[in-house]
Amino acid sequence: MKKHFLACLLLLVCTFLHAQTLDKSFTTDDLIVQKVTDHVYNHITYFKSETFGKVPCNGMIVFDRGEAVIFDTPVDDATSARVIRWVEDSLHCKVKAVVATHFHEDCVGGLKAFHDADIPSYATNKTIAFDKEHKFPVPQKGFDDKLNMKVGKKKVVAAFYGEGHTRDNIIGYFPDEKVMFGGCLIKELGAKEGNLADANVEAWPGTVTKIKQQYPDVKVVIPGHGKSGDTALLDYTIKLFSKK
Repeated sequence: MKKHFLACLLLLVCTFLHAQTLDKSFTTDDLIVQKVTDHVYNHITYFKSETFGKVPCNGMIVFDRGEAVIFDTPVDDATSARVIRWVEDSLHCKVKAVVATHFHEDCVGGLKAFHDADIPSYATNKTIAFDKEHKFPVPQKGFDDKLNMKVGKKKVVAAFYGEGHTRDNIIGYFPDEKVMFGGCLIKELGAKEGNLADANVEAWPGTVTKIKQQYPDVKVVIPGHGKSGDTALLDYTIKLFSKK
């Protein structure tokens, strides 16, 4: 009986220590990297907006077998370089690509750091055209509506389903973990409408409805700004813009 108790205790301790080892979350005043699932982290940086003040901006890191893909850059090159180092040092992964989910600066502001590190960047051809037009940092490789990639042995998808926050907004999806990065197309619960300068408000609810139908098994949804959640974020976004 005593041996059984000790064996169970040892198993619990090992399980706890293993869980602690896997969670590489990192926090400073201007950068947070937090665990979402076993193969997904959320990076959070801060954009200073004249209209909205200090705005937390989310991005997603997915990784497997020594490789990582990042959705959206941090807001500047210095912070992007820190995220790249964190992935290399904490996850022991090489960043094989960064994907911008639309043309705004909170998605591409730190692209130069990735290019300096010889990390290829991807975005839709629309995003590339808009970034050139606005003289923002420009992703290197374009695609039309869908990009299928591999990170390690796992599939990761970037796809366009329609206009909303912008005319080029896409989402990222990691099927093995059922995690979606909605970017600025998806709102956190209780959020207001936010920046509508480049929005198609009429199309927005229909676009998110398509996404909800396409990914009925999604478990975690990371919005462009604010707290992550589940499919309630999709429902909230649909309802928010259906009033228009």
